Amino acid sequence: MVKAGRAAATWRAYREVSKPGSPGFGARLRAVPRMLRAAVKGDYPGLTKGKIAMLGMAVAYIVSPIDVVPDFLLGIGVVDDFGVFLWLASALLGESGQFVEWEHGGRPAQTGKVRR
Repeated sequence: MVKAGRAAATWRAYREVSKPGSPGFGARLRAVPRMLRAAVKGDYPGLTKGKIAMLGMAVAYIVSPIDVVPDFLLGIGVVDDFGVFLWLASALLGESGQFVEWEHGGRPAQTGKVRR
Protein backbone atom coordinates (compact mmCIF):
# COMPACT_ATOMS: atom_id res chain seq x y z
CA MET A 1 0.00 0.00 0.00
CA VAL A 2 2.85 2.39 0.83
CA LYS A 3 4.53 1.67 -2.51
CA ALA A 4 1.30 2.52 -4.33
CA GLY A 5 1.12 5.85 -2.48
CA ARG A 6 4.71 6.68 -3.39
CA ALA A 7 4.11 5.74 -7.01
CA ALA A 8 0.98 7.89 -7.09
CA ALA A 9 2.85 10.87 -5.61
CA THR A 10 5.61 10.47 -8.17
CA TRP A 11 3.07 10.26 -10.98
CA ARG A 12 1.27 13.42 -9.75
CA ALA A 13 4.61 15.28 -9.64
CA TYR A 14 5.44 14.14 -13.17
CA ARG A 15 2.00 15.17 -14.47
CA GLU A 16 2.29 18.59 -12.85
CA VAL A 17 5.76 19.24 -14.31
CA SER A 18 4.73 18.12 -17.80
CA LYS A 19 1.41 20.03 -17.84
CA PRO A 20 1.25 22.56 -20.72
CA GLY A 21 1.86 26.10 -19.51
CA SER A 22 3.31 24.87 -16.23
CA PRO A 23 6.88 25.72 -15.22
CA GLY A 24 9.26 23.03 -16.43
CA PHE A 25 11.56 20.86 -14.34
CA GLY A 26 14.59 23.13 -14.79
CA ALA A 27 12.67 26.28 -13.86
CA ARG A 28 11.31 24.57 -10.75
CA LEU A 29 14.74 23.29 -9.73
CA ARG A 30 16.33 26.73 -10.14
CA ALA A 31 13.49 28.29 -8.14
CA VAL A 32 14.03 26.16 -5.00
CA PRO A 33 16.76 28.37 -3.44
CA ARG A 34 14.80 31.55 -4.26
CA MET A 35 11.65 30.02 -2.83
CA LEU A 36 13.36 29.03 0.42
CA ARG A 37 14.96 32.48 0.81
CA ALA A 38 11.65 34.24 0.13
CA ALA A 39 9.78 31.97 2.56
CA VAL A 40 12.34 32.42 5.35
CA LYS A 41 12.27 36.22 4.88
CA GLY A 42 8.47 36.14 4.95
CA ASP A 43 8.01 37.41 1.39
CA TYR A 44 6.41 34.20 0.06
CA PRO A 45 3.34 33.14 2.03
CA GLY A 46 2.87 29.81 0.23
CA LEU A 47 5.57 27.96 2.16
CA THR A 48 5.00 27.98 5.90
CA LYS A 49 7.62 27.43 8.56
CA GLY A 50 6.02 24.05 9.25
CA LYS A 51 6.51 22.97 5.64
CA ILE A 52 10.10 24.20 5.71
CA ALA A 53 10.67 22.18 8.88
CA MET A 54 9.21 19.05 7.25
CA LEU A 55 11.46 19.50 4.21
CA GLY A 56 14.47 19.98 6.51
CA MET A 57 13.61 16.86 8.51
CA ALA A 58 13.33 14.86 5.27
CA VAL A 59 16.80 16.01 4.19
CA ALA A 60 18.18 15.22 7.64
CA TYR A 61 16.63 11.74 7.55
CA ILE A 62 18.10 10.99 4.13
CA VAL A 63 21.65 12.04 5.07
CA SER A 64 21.54 10.71 8.63
CA PRO A 65 23.23 7.39 9.37
CA ILE A 66 20.38 6.61 11.80
CA ASP A 67 17.34 5.12 10.04
CA VAL A 68 14.06 3.50 10.98
CA VAL A 69 15.14 0.51 8.88
CA PRO A 70 18.96 0.07 8.96
CA ASP A 71 20.70 0.31 5.58
CA PHE A 72 22.65 -2.89 6.16
CA LEU A 73 19.42 -4.82 5.56
CA LEU A 74 19.99 -4.89 1.81
CA GLY A 75 16.97 -4.07 -0.27
CA ILE A 76 14.78 -3.12 2.65
CA GLY A 77 17.08 -0.61 4.33
CA VAL A 78 17.36 1.64 1.33
CA VAL A 79 13.63 1.61 0.54
CA ASP A 80 12.70 3.90 3.43
CA ASP A 81 15.34 6.45 2.40
CA PHE A 82 14.11 6.28 -1.18
CA GLY A 83 10.51 6.78 -0.08
CA VAL A 84 11.46 9.89 1.88
CA PHE A 85 13.47 11.11 -1.13
CA LEU A 86 10.46 10.64 -3.43
CA TRP A 87 8.26 12.58 -1.02
CA LEU A 88 10.87 15.35 -0.75
CA ALA A 89 11.33 15.59 -4.52
CA SER A 90 7.60 15.68 -5.24
CA ALA A 91 6.98 18.23 -2.46
CA LEU A 92 9.78 20.49 -3.71
CA LEU A 93 8.64 20.23 -7.33
CA GLY A 94 5.07 21.05 -6.42
CA GLU A 95 5.93 23.94 -4.12
CA SER A 96 8.51 25.41 -6.47
CA GLY A 97 6.01 25.30 -9.35
CA GLN A 98 3.54 27.30 -7.27
CA PHE A 99 6.34 29.68 -6.33
CA VAL A 100 7.33 30.28 -9.96
CA GLU A 101 3.72 31.01 -10.87
CA TRP A 102 3.41 33.32 -7.85
CA GLU A 103 6.68 35.05 -8.80
CA HIS A 104 5.43 35.74 -12.31
CA GLY A 105 2.16 37.18 -11.07
CA GLY A 106 0.09 34.12 -11.87
CA ARG A 107 -2.30 32.65 -9.38
CA PRO A 108 -1.77 33.74 -5.77
CA ALA A 109 0.06 31.69 -3.18
CA GLN A 110 -1.94 29.39 -0.92
CA THR A 111 -2.75 32.09 1.63
CA GLY A 112 -4.44 34.23 -0.99
CA LYS A 113 -1.90 37.06 -0.88
CA VAL A 114 -0.62 38.40 -4.16
CA ARG A 115 2.83 39.95 -4.49
CA ARG A 116 2.82 43.28 -6.26
